[in-house]
Amino acid sequence: MDLSTPALLFPTISLLFLAFTNRFLAIAALIRSLHDRYQANPDEIIVAQIGNLRYRMMLIRHMQTFGVLSLLLCVICMFVLFAGYVLVGQITFGLSLVLMMVSLALSAREIQVSVDALNLQLRDMELHKAGRRQARGS
Repeated sequence: MDLSTPALLFPTISLLFLAFTNRFLAIAALIRSLHDRYQANPDEIIVAQIGNLRYRMMLIRHMQTFGVLSLLLCVICMFVLFAGYVLVGQITFGLSLVLMMVSLALSAREIQVSVDALNLQLRDMELHKAGRRQARGS
């Protein structure tokens, strides 16, 4: 194992952080929008959505934390390999990969929660549409 092996993770980690940041910014904008809607018209559905978004924000925070730790260990691995401690470098790189896997698993969970929330909104729209049809048909 040489210095180029852990260096391979740097572009991947950068792209992941860009994706994580984009998710964070989209959720932050949605939270602000829901806050404004709630201030104008308090609604229990909005309160439930806020709970979902709080959970997603927590997932994203953990995704980013594990990603940062993975990058940190990757840099430490490169330093250790540079110093000539191959076994310690391999262990450090292995830990870096494990942390990246945790970050990716959290990302998959966040996507699942997001899709579930969107499905609830679609179901709500379908129920409203069906209710309007019934009201016209009566």
